[in-house]
Amino acid sequence: MVDIASDKKASDIVLLDLRHVTVMADYFVICTGTTDRQIKAITDDLQEKLKADDRLIPLHVEGTADSGWILLDYGAVIVHVFSPTEREYYKLERIWSDATVVLRML
Repeated sequence: MVDIASDKKASDIVLLDLRHVTVMADYFVICTGTTDRQIKAITDDLQEKLKADDRLIPLHVEGTADSGWILLDYGAVIVHVFSPTEREYYKLERIWSDATVVLRML
């Protein structure tokens, strides 16, 4: 998932290990797209490649590119694709600061 987001030029990609913090999910992938169009491209590509390569479809999708936040829930992994403004506003890394940072790609 991180590689797919990176291929679409997502920035500030963070992979958080939540296993010792919550039962909601094992991991969060958090990344930023600079425009509505890029946010949509990142999430569309994630969904297409995960379905084609791994036969994974999200259990739930929430948000839209023009809202600045799209969430893709794959059960054990939840992907958050933010605009810069929404990412700064919600500060998920701060909320989940007890989680272990597995990977950070700036």
